[in-house]
Amino acid sequence: MGFLAMGMALPVLPRHVNGALGQGTLIVGVVMGAQYLSACLLGRAWAGEVADARGPRRAMLAGLLGACVVGAVYLASLAVEAPGRPGASLAVLVGARLVTGVAESFIITGALSWGIARVGPAHAGKVIGWVGMALFGAYAAGAPLGAALWQRFGFAGIAVATLVVPLLAAGIVARIPGIAPGTQRRPPFWRVLGAIRLPGLGLTLCSVGYAVINAFVALLFVQRGWGGAALAFTALGGGFILARVVAGHLPDQLGGARVAAVCVAIEAVGQGLIWLAPGPVWACAGAALTGAGYALAFQGFGVEAVRRAPPQSRGAAMGGYVVFQDIAMGLSAPLGGALAIQAGLGAVYLAGAVAALGSAVLAVGMLRRPHPSAGEAPAGKG
Repeated sequence: MGFLAMGMALPVLPRHVNGALGQGTLIVGVVMGAQYLSACLLGRAWAGEVADARGPRRAMLAGLLGACVVGAVYLASLAVEAPGRPGASLAVLVGARLVTGVAESFIITGALSWGIARVGPAHAGKVIGWVGMALFGAYAAGAPLGAALWQRFGFAGIAVATLVVPLLAAGIVARIPGIAPGTQRRPPFWRVLGAIRLPGLGLTLCSVGYAVINAFVALLFVQRGWGGAALAFTALGGGFILARVVAGHLPDQLGGARVAAVCVAIEAVGQGLIWLAPGPVWACAGAALTGAGYALAFQGFGVEAVRRAPPQSRGAAMGGYVVFQDIAMGLSAPLGGALAIQAGLGAVYLAGAVAALGSAVLAVGMLRRPHPSAGEAPAGKG
């Protein structure tokens, strides 16, 4: 529900900044990427510390209340909007995206660490898989819902929905029994990051394709005369969910790096389809392949990260792991905007394909030289 609330803005916010506020692709990229800056610099470490020290339920509640704040700040951006003077509204929108980064950090870190604490690290891949299905299912539903709200009520409708839905979710979470935090001494966050650096770098590279779909596919559809891009977001989420349902058990059984190596190649094909797409159907097919490949790559690299992390710091490990995603998200939007200015919007998907292939090289490297602490047998193998 938290990601449904924030996902409603994904197909709308770039068009709001581009249309109502009259800004180009670079500024759109800055606004969309701001959340990943705050998540990377503040949200992930803070969320991991809260989840490990105070329990994952408290982390999730804090994230949902932060999501409510995002809706309130969206409303504030409309209150200061003035014709011909977009500066104040843009500044407030950037503030909303910064709060989004922190709120999402607490929600996802709370969900992942809560799940792993309940079922054990041998099933970490399944936990990452089911949490990710919930997240992308929310995005898949949120995109057309957000587009419909925007058509009916404008950006104000998005703001109000973003404020109300997380409040309902917080009421549900408050009734679920929590998990007691561990009492062991925890290493500093930077040391946890060092332990998971290789799967994290793989995640950074394979996240580029997902980032450029989020930031630019709505503008690509408008530029090419294909109408709204809500179906592309739905295809991205649908591909993600289908891959998790059909093959979400494989990272625990076969090993995370092996699964990731194959799936980032599938993501590269999806990015190439969007780059070369002659029409919206091909672009949506590329988004679906990107979602499918990214789904299992995120899961596979995540299994590798859990196996390399200290047991008492799994909340920090999950927060730290997603930091590497934030790096890709935060850099891909503004750099993609600059690339689009020079080479056109289609070029950002060629860049996404190249990055996915680089991720495949890292996954193969992890297969050839596994980390010493990664020696525990995968679930179902002994």
